[in-house]
Formats: sequence, C-alpha cells, structure tokens
Amino acid sequence: MTQKTITQEQKYLDAWNSFIAGNASGVPGNIHVLRESAIAKFSELGFPTHRRGNEEWKYTDVRSIANFPFASLVSSSADHVDDKVLYPYSIGGTVWNRMVFLDGHWLQHLSSLPSLPKDAIAMSLANAMASHPHLVSKDLAHHASYQHSGFTALNTAFLQDGALVVIPENIEVAEPIHLIFLSSGLEQGSVSHPRTLVSVGANSKATIIESYGGPVGNPYLTNAVSEYVVGPGANLETFHLQQHGDEAKHIGSTHVKLTNDSNFSSRVFDFGGSISRNTLNVMMAGEGSSCHLYGLYMTNDSQHVDNQVFVDHAAPHTTSRQVYKGVLNGHSRGVFHGNITVRQQAQKTDAQQMDKNLLLSDDAEADTKPALWIYADDVKCGHGATCGKLDDTALFYLRSRGMDEEAARRILIHAFANEILDNVGLTPLRVHLERFVSASLRFDRQSS
Repeated sequence: MTQKTITQEQKYLDAWNSFIAGNASGVPGNIHVLRESAIAKFSELGFPTHRRGNEEWKYTDVRSIANFPFASLVSSSADHVDDKVLYPYSIGGTVWNRMVFLDGHWLQHLSSLPSLPKDAIAMSLANAMASHPHLVSKDLAHHASYQHSGFTALNTAFLQDGALVVIPENIEVAEPIHLIFLSSGLEQGSVSHPRTLVSVGANSKATIIESYGGPVGNPYLTNAVSEYVVGPGANLETFHLQQHGDEAKHIGSTHVKLTNDSNFSSRVFDFGGSISRNTLNVMMAGEGSSCHLYGLYMTNDSQHVDNQVFVDHAAPHTTSRQVYKGVLNGHSRGVFHGNITVRQQAQKTDAQQMDKNLLLSDDAEADTKPALWIYADDVKCGHGATCGKLDDTALFYLRSRGMDEEAARRILIHAFANEILDNVGLTPLRVHLERFVSASLRFDRQSS
C-alpha cells in the first residue's frame, strides 16, 4: 500500500477511533468484536482501485470518494425534523409501513407501522442489538462479507443503526415496508453507513422498499449494506430507489440468500447522485429457488452509475432472470457487469441475462459486460447486451404524424423504459417512478 493510499484511509481510521470512543458502552461484545475485525480489514484492503486486474472496479474510479474528506459522522440530534422532509419520498399514503432514518439514525417520530402483522418485527437495529441480540447475531454480517470489500468493511466497522425486519413463517405482510434513508447534507463531507437486515420465514410473503435521498448542492456519502434471507417457500419482493442530490456519492451493497423453493425479485432504480454504485449478490443455495432482477438507470450531465449483479446458482433446478436498462445523456456513463455462476451440482439451471442501453448523446458512454461461468452440463443459459440510439425510422414516423421532436423522443424513451416500469405492480410506486423518469429526460442540441 502506497503512502498516498495510507493517507486516504487514515481519516477513516481516525474517525473510527472517535466513533468507538463514543459508542462502546451498551453494545454487545460480539458487535464490538465485529467492528474491530471490520476496521482491521478496511485498513488492509483500503479503497478499491480501477487498475488492471480489478475487473469489478475497472470502469468506476472512486478517487473522488477516497480523496474527499467524507469521514464526519452526523450525530443523531434530529428529533426536531418534521415530516416535510418526507414529501419527495411519500408513497402509499398512511397505509404502508414506514421506517425513516436520517444520517443513519432512526427517526421514531416519523416512522409508523400501521399494517404490520402482530408477530412480525420491524425496528431500529440499534434497539434490536440491545433487546433482540439473538435475532441480530443470527444473520448480521453472515451474508455481506467484508473480507474482500473495503466499502462493506467500512460499513460494518461503523455499525450503529439501521433497520431490522423479521417476518416469522406462514405470514403475509399485505402492505409494503418502506425504509427511507435520508442524508441531511448539513455538514460538508458527511457520511452515513445505513444497515438493513431482513429475514423472511418459511412460506411467508413481504415487500421491502429501500429509498435513498438527500439535498442538492452539498457533497455527502451514503455507504449502505443490506442483507436478505429468504426462507423455504417464501416470497420476497424488493425495490431500491436512489434519489440523491446532484453532489452525492452512493455505494450500495445488497446480499441475498435463497433457500429451497424461495422466490426473490429485485427492482433497482437510479436517478440521482454524481456517482452511484450498486452491487447485488444473490446466493441461490436452495433447490427450486428463483430470482427476477430488474434495473433502470437514467443519467444526465456527468453522472456515473455502476450496477454489479452476481447470481450464484449453487443448487439444482434454480431459475434466474436479469433485465437492466440504461438511458444515458450528456457526458454520463453507465456500467453494467452481470455475472452468472452455475456450479457443478446445479444441474437443470435456467439463467438468462440482458443489459440494454439507449444513448441520447454522442458523449454518453455505456460499458457492459455480461458473463457466464458454467460448470454443470445440463443447463439452459444465455446472455446479451445492446447499446444504441433512438430509432430514426420510429422517430420519423411519429414526427410524420404531427408530433414535435421532443414529444416523439419522450414517447420512444418511455417505451424503452416501460419494460422495467411495467414490472412494478404497486400502483403508487409506479406512478412515483414514472414522474422521475419524465423529470430525468433532458434534451439539448447534443442529444441524438
């Protein structure tokens, strides 16, 4: 590790020492050990580089994060915050269950769980570590390994608060559980490390929405880690909405474990931030499990969005589907790396993967790398990727019917995005997303 890199990491090591000094009391011993192990690993790994040989970070340069002093944790003095901050994220009215976090800290006075079943648990992770330590230690950090990820190690080292959701077996949660993680941006270079831990019992069903956002104009870093465990025969649907301000950096890592005959679906939507990186790891450990993974990213100006999707078929008779789409404008860049691994014992695997990109500007760039690693001989797998501009013939047809150029472009772009939006069965959420899609569309003389 070079002297420069040591200097970059040192501010986080110093911040961790201050954090531990103020957050050591009342924390279970195993959490303290976990924090110490994670900060030691971060000190060893440091921040990832995009140098040759590190394929996962080949197209994403995090020097703007490493060099900027994103090390100040914001205190939890946020009880004065009113519900006005929730307006951009209010979906589902008063029926949906809602947990709100500001700068990584739970805001109980803005959270409500009106339709949560009696035996289900949705609570602050900080409170759960004290009142339900067995539920936390059962899965925390067991699926999101920090051994090879500096950002995950950093999140684990600063583990303090987040969301714990536990759905016992044979329970259907009829209304979604909406986890809203906000950054105040009150302090220059503030950073938060939200943590989410969700366990869905056998034959149960639930929907989890993770929303991330914050103000425009101020640089801040959100470094989030989520772990999902889906029990036998259970069905879990998740949504990930990134609506950060224009100067924000977002690093998100989601790790999923599927057991026998379980079903998992994920829909990722990226609209904000200057740099956004989403890693989704799905371990298909149970026979007969399935996952459906969709993503839509829309970029303008010099935005950079990176989606890394890893599906590990470790059991036979498993099924996975991946469809990601990008709409790229200005000087922005979209990155997609999809990796499907089929282990030797995972016979009868059915896996398909596709990434499609629509380039609205000559200066926009899409880097896509779908990959298959197959070690079984009785499988059905396929992958593909496309990059292109708006179809001139379709554009001409719409304009010949009396539409102006901008209206014609909007119709074609919406048609491109609708394959992902149409997979959103929650009407209030789909309407919310359609508004963001419309707001993200910009046209100038450079657009193609």
